[in-house]
Amino acid sequence: MSTTIAPARESVRATDRVATARRRVTVGETFSQTMTLAWRALKRMRRNPEQFFDVALQPILFTAMFAYVFGGAIAGDVESYLPLMIPGILAQTVLTTCMATGTQLREDMEKGVFDRFKSLPIARIAPLAGPMVADLLRYAIAATLTFGMGIVMGYRPGGGAGGVLAAILLAIFTGWSLAWIFTWIGTIARSAQAVQGISMMILFPLTFLSNAFVPVESLPDWLAAFVRINPVSHLVTAARDLANGGLVTGEVAWTLVAGLISIVIFAPLSVRSYKRHM
Repeated sequence: MSTTIAPARESVRATDRVATARRRVTVGETFSQTMTLAWRALKRMRRNPEQFFDVALQPILFTAMFAYVFGGAIAGDVESYLPLMIPGILAQTVLTTCMATGTQLREDMEKGVFDRFKSLPIARIAPLAGPMVADLLRYAIAATLTFGMGIVMGYRPGGGAGGVLAAILLAIFTGWSLAWIFTWIGTIARSAQAVQGISMMILFPLTFLSNAFVPVESLPDWLAAFVRINPVSHLVTAARDLANGGLVTGEVAWTLVAGLISIVIFAPLSVRSYKRHM
Protein backbone atom coordinates (compact mmCIF):
# COMPACT_ATOMS: atom_id res chain seq x y z
CA MET A 1 0.00 0.00 0.00
CA SER A 2 2.76 2.41 0.95
CA THR A 3 4.66 1.61 -2.24
CA THR A 4 1.58 2.59 -4.23
CA ILE A 5 1.01 5.85 -2.35
CA ALA A 6 4.65 7.02 -2.57
CA PRO A 7 4.81 7.29 -6.40
CA ALA A 8 1.43 9.00 -6.35
CA ARG A 9 2.70 11.59 -3.88
CA GLU A 10 5.83 12.14 -5.96
CA SER A 11 3.66 12.62 -9.03
CA VAL A 12 1.53 15.20 -7.22
CA ARG A 13 4.61 17.04 -6.00
CA ALA A 14 6.08 17.08 -9.51
CA THR A 15 2.79 18.40 -10.86
CA ASP A 16 2.76 21.11 -8.17
CA ARG A 17 6.30 22.13 -9.06
CA VAL A 18 5.42 22.41 -12.75
CA ALA A 19 2.30 24.40 -11.93
CA THR A 20 4.30 26.70 -9.69
CA ALA A 21 6.96 27.20 -12.36
CA ARG A 22 4.31 28.01 -14.96
CA ARG A 23 2.36 30.37 -12.69
CA ARG A 24 2.21 33.88 -14.08
CA VAL A 25 4.56 36.16 -12.19
CA THR A 26 3.07 39.46 -11.04
CA VAL A 27 4.60 42.86 -11.71
CA GLY A 28 5.56 43.21 -8.04
CA GLU A 29 7.26 39.83 -8.02
CA THR A 30 9.08 40.66 -11.26
CA PHE A 31 10.44 43.86 -9.71
CA SER A 32 11.48 42.05 -6.52
CA GLN A 33 13.22 39.28 -8.48
CA THR A 34 15.00 41.79 -10.68
CA MET A 35 16.29 43.68 -7.65
CA THR A 36 17.44 40.42 -6.06
CA LEU A 37 19.45 39.50 -9.14
CA ALA A 38 20.76 43.07 -9.34
CA TRP A 39 22.04 42.70 -5.77
CA ARG A 40 23.67 39.41 -6.78
CA ALA A 41 25.44 41.20 -9.64
CA LEU A 42 26.60 44.00 -7.32
CA LYS A 43 28.06 41.47 -4.88
CA ARG A 44 29.83 39.83 -7.80
CA MET A 45 31.32 43.19 -8.80
CA ARG A 46 32.55 43.72 -5.25
CA ARG A 47 34.33 40.37 -5.35
CA ASN A 48 35.76 41.10 -8.80
CA PRO A 49 36.91 44.74 -8.67
CA GLU A 50 38.59 44.38 -12.08
CA GLN A 51 35.12 44.86 -13.55
CA PHE A 52 35.51 48.53 -12.62
CA PHE A 53 38.85 49.01 -14.37
CA ASP A 54 37.31 50.11 -17.65
CA VAL A 55 34.90 52.61 -16.10
CA ALA A 56 37.58 53.92 -13.72
CA LEU A 57 40.53 54.22 -16.11
CA GLN A 58 38.98 54.83 -19.52
CA PRO A 59 37.41 58.22 -18.72
CA ILE A 60 40.65 59.52 -17.23
CA LEU A 61 42.94 58.21 -19.97
CA PHE A 62 40.69 59.13 -22.90
CA THR A 63 39.94 62.60 -21.58
CA ALA A 64 43.59 63.47 -21.14
CA MET A 65 44.68 61.80 -24.37
CA PHE A 66 42.08 63.37 -26.65
CA ALA A 67 42.40 66.79 -25.03
CA TYR A 68 46.15 67.08 -25.45
CA VAL A 69 46.32 65.38 -28.84
CA PHE A 70 43.44 67.16 -30.58
CA GLY A 71 42.86 70.25 -28.44
CA GLY A 72 45.41 72.50 -30.12
CA ALA A 73 44.64 71.31 -33.65
CA ILE A 74 40.86 71.64 -33.42
CA ALA A 75 40.16 74.46 -30.97
CA GLY A 76 43.50 76.23 -30.64
CA ASP A 77 44.11 75.15 -27.04
CA VAL A 78 43.03 72.47 -24.61
CA GLU A 79 40.73 74.65 -22.50
CA SER A 80 38.70 75.77 -25.53
CA TYR A 81 38.38 72.18 -26.70
CA LEU A 82 37.00 70.79 -23.44
CA PRO A 83 33.37 72.03 -23.84
CA LEU A 84 33.27 70.25 -27.21
CA MET A 85 35.12 67.13 -26.11
CA ILE A 86 33.82 66.28 -22.62
CA PRO A 87 30.24 65.49 -23.73
CA GLY A 88 31.74 63.41 -26.54
CA ILE A 89 33.91 61.45 -24.09
CA LEU A 90 30.83 61.03 -21.89
CA ALA A 91 28.89 59.42 -24.74
CA GLN A 92 31.81 57.26 -25.80
CA THR A 93 32.52 56.02 -22.28
CA VAL A 94 28.92 55.14 -21.42
CA LEU A 95 28.35 53.41 -24.76
CA THR A 96 31.49 51.30 -24.54
CA THR A 97 30.55 50.43 -20.96
CA CYS A 98 27.13 49.14 -22.00
CA MET A 99 28.84 46.95 -24.60
CA ALA A 100 30.18 44.78 -21.77
CA THR A 101 26.63 43.81 -20.76
CA GLY A 102 26.15 41.40 -23.66
CA THR A 103 29.63 39.94 -23.27
CA GLN A 104 29.11 39.21 -19.59
CA LEU A 105 25.71 37.70 -20.30
CA ARG A 106 27.15 35.34 -22.90
CA GLU A 107 29.91 34.28 -20.50
CA ASP A 108 27.34 33.47 -17.81
CA MET A 109 25.29 31.44 -20.28
CA GLU A 110 28.38 29.49 -21.33
CA LYS A 111 29.24 28.74 -17.70
CA GLY A 112 25.76 27.39 -17.03
CA VAL A 113 24.74 30.13 -14.60
CA PHE A 114 21.42 30.64 -16.33
CA ASP A 115 20.68 26.91 -16.24
CA ARG A 116 19.98 27.38 -12.55
CA PHE A 117 17.24 29.90 -13.28
CA LYS A 118 15.20 27.78 -15.68
CA SER A 119 13.80 25.60 -12.89
CA LEU A 120 12.79 28.59 -10.76
CA PRO A 121 9.36 30.23 -10.90
CA ILE A 122 10.78 33.65 -11.75
CA ALA A 123 10.07 36.15 -14.50
CA ARG A 124 12.16 35.41 -17.56
CA ILE A 125 13.18 39.06 -17.83
CA ALA A 126 14.62 39.13 -14.29
CA PRO A 127 17.93 37.34 -15.05
CA LEU A 128 18.50 39.81 -17.91
CA ALA A 129 17.32 43.01 -16.26
CA GLY A 130 18.94 42.34 -12.88
CA PRO A 131 22.58 42.64 -14.02
CA MET A 132 21.61 45.62 -16.18
CA VAL A 133 20.23 47.43 -13.14
CA ALA A 134 23.50 46.73 -11.35
CA ASP A 135 25.39 48.14 -14.35
CA LEU A 136 23.78 51.53 -13.67
CA LEU A 137 26.45 51.93 -11.01
CA ARG A 138 29.18 51.42 -13.63
CA TYR A 139 27.57 54.01 -15.92
CA ALA A 140 27.36 56.50 -13.07
CA ILE A 141 31.02 56.02 -12.15
CA ALA A 142 32.16 56.42 -15.76
CA ALA A 143 30.07 59.55 -16.35
CA THR A 144 31.10 61.18 -13.06
CA LEU A 145 34.80 60.53 -13.64
CA THR A 146 34.56 61.99 -17.16
CA PHE A 147 33.25 65.32 -15.90
CA GLY A 148 35.54 65.20 -12.89
CA MET A 149 38.61 64.80 -15.08
CA GLY A 150 37.39 67.57 -17.35
CA ILE A 151 36.98 69.95 -14.42
CA VAL A 152 40.48 69.11 -13.19
CA MET A 153 41.79 70.04 -16.66
CA GLY A 154 39.96 73.36 -16.67
CA TYR A 155 36.49 72.60 -17.99
CA ARG A 156 33.82 74.90 -16.56
CA PRO A 157 30.32 73.72 -17.57
CA GLY A 158 28.08 76.65 -18.45
CA GLY A 159 25.00 74.72 -17.41
CA GLY A 160 26.19 74.47 -13.83
CA ALA A 161 25.72 71.50 -11.52
CA GLY A 162 22.13 71.00 -12.68
CA GLY A 163 23.11 70.85 -16.33
CA VAL A 164 25.95 68.41 -15.62
CA LEU A 165 23.67 66.17 -13.56
CA ALA A 166 21.05 66.20 -16.33
CA ALA A 167 23.69 65.29 -18.94
CA ILE A 168 24.92 62.42 -16.75
CA LEU A 169 21.40 61.08 -16.20
CA LEU A 170 20.65 61.32 -19.92
CA ALA A 171 23.84 59.42 -20.77
CA ILE A 172 23.08 56.74 -18.16
CA PHE A 173 19.56 56.26 -19.50
CA THR A 174 20.82 56.07 -23.07
CA GLY A 175 23.53 53.56 -22.14
CA TRP A 176 21.02 51.42 -20.25
CA SER A 177 18.53 51.46 -23.12
CA LEU A 178 21.18 50.60 -25.72
CA ALA A 179 22.46 47.81 -23.46
CA TRP A 180 19.31 45.88 -24.40
CA ILE A 181 20.67 45.70 -27.95
CA PHE A 182 23.87 44.08 -26.71
CA THR A 183 21.89 41.86 -24.37
CA TRP A 184 19.98 40.57 -27.37
CA ILE A 185 23.26 40.03 -29.23
CA GLY A 186 24.52 38.13 -26.19
CA THR A 187 21.58 35.73 -26.39
CA ILE A 188 22.06 34.93 -30.09
CA ALA A 189 25.85 34.93 -30.47
CA ARG A 190 27.79 31.71 -30.08
CA SER A 191 30.53 33.00 -27.79
CA ALA A 192 31.54 35.95 -25.65
CA GLN A 193 34.28 36.79 -28.15
CA ALA A 194 31.69 36.97 -30.91
CA VAL A 195 29.55 39.32 -28.82
CA GLN A 196 32.50 41.59 -28.19
CA GLY A 197 33.50 41.61 -31.85
CA ILE A 198 29.99 42.38 -33.10
CA SER A 199 29.52 45.08 -30.47
CA MET A 200 32.78 46.80 -31.39
CA MET A 201 31.84 46.72 -35.07
CA ILE A 202 28.62 48.54 -34.19
CA LEU A 203 29.83 51.04 -31.62
CA PHE A 204 33.23 52.15 -32.84
CA PRO A 205 32.11 53.45 -36.26
CA LEU A 206 29.07 55.13 -34.71
CA THR A 207 31.20 56.78 -32.02
CA PHE A 208 34.06 58.05 -34.16
CA LEU A 209 31.88 58.94 -37.17
CA SER A 210 29.97 61.40 -35.04
CA ASN A 211 30.32 64.94 -33.74
CA ALA A 212 31.87 63.68 -30.49
CA PHE A 213 35.36 65.02 -31.15
CA VAL A 214 35.20 67.34 -34.16
CA PRO A 215 32.69 69.95 -35.38
CA VAL A 216 30.38 68.75 -38.13
CA GLU A 217 31.27 71.80 -40.23
CA SER A 218 34.85 70.57 -40.60
CA LEU A 219 33.80 67.30 -42.27
CA PRO A 220 33.22 66.55 -45.97
CA ASP A 221 29.61 66.94 -47.08
CA TRP A 222 29.00 63.21 -47.55
CA LEU A 223 30.36 62.39 -44.10
CA ALA A 224 28.61 65.34 -42.45
CA ALA A 225 25.29 64.03 -43.78
CA PHE A 226 25.84 60.71 -42.02
CA VAL A 227 27.09 62.37 -38.83
CA ARG A 228 23.92 64.48 -38.57
CA ILE A 229 21.67 61.40 -38.53
CA ASN A 230 24.00 59.31 -36.36
CA PRO A 231 22.22 58.53 -33.03
CA VAL A 232 25.48 59.08 -31.14
CA SER A 233 25.65 62.62 -32.53
CA HIS A 234 22.20 63.34 -31.10
CA LEU A 235 23.29 62.10 -27.68
CA VAL A 236 26.47 64.18 -27.80
CA THR A 237 24.59 67.32 -28.89
CA ALA A 238 21.97 66.80 -26.16
CA ALA A 239 24.70 66.37 -23.53
CA ARG A 240 26.39 69.57 -24.76
CA ASP A 241 23.13 71.49 -24.61
CA LEU A 242 22.57 70.37 -21.02
CA ALA A 243 26.13 70.61 -19.66
CA ASN A 244 27.27 73.75 -21.46
CA GLY A 245 24.04 75.72 -21.52
CA GLY A 246 21.58 74.02 -19.19
CA LEU A 247 19.12 73.86 -22.11
CA VAL A 248 16.51 71.15 -22.63
CA THR A 249 16.37 71.14 -26.42
CA GLY A 250 14.79 68.96 -29.06
CA GLU A 251 17.96 66.87 -29.13
CA VAL A 252 17.30 65.87 -25.52
CA ALA A 253 13.76 64.82 -26.36
CA TRP A 254 14.92 62.94 -29.46
CA THR A 255 17.53 61.04 -27.44
CA LEU A 256 14.97 60.04 -24.80
CA VAL A 257 12.53 58.83 -27.45
CA ALA A 258 15.26 56.85 -29.22
CA GLY A 259 16.19 55.19 -25.92
CA LEU A 260 12.58 54.23 -25.24
CA ILE A 261 12.26 52.78 -28.74
CA SER A 262 15.38 50.66 -28.14
CA ILE A 263 13.88 49.27 -24.93
CA VAL A 264 10.49 48.56 -26.51
CA ILE A 265 12.08 46.68 -29.43
CA PHE A 266 15.05 44.87 -27.94
CA ALA A 267 13.86 44.00 -24.42
CA PRO A 268 11.14 41.64 -25.76
CA LEU A 269 13.55 40.27 -28.36
CA SER A 270 16.11 39.56 -25.64
CA VAL A 271 13.56 37.79 -23.45
CA ARG A 272 12.25 35.73 -26.37
CA SER A 273 15.73 34.67 -27.43
CA TYR A 274 16.66 33.92 -23.82
CA LYS A 275 13.59 31.71 -23.37
CA ARG A 276 14.42 29.86 -26.57
CA HIS A 277 17.85 29.01 -25.18
CA MET A 278 16.36 27.93 -21.87
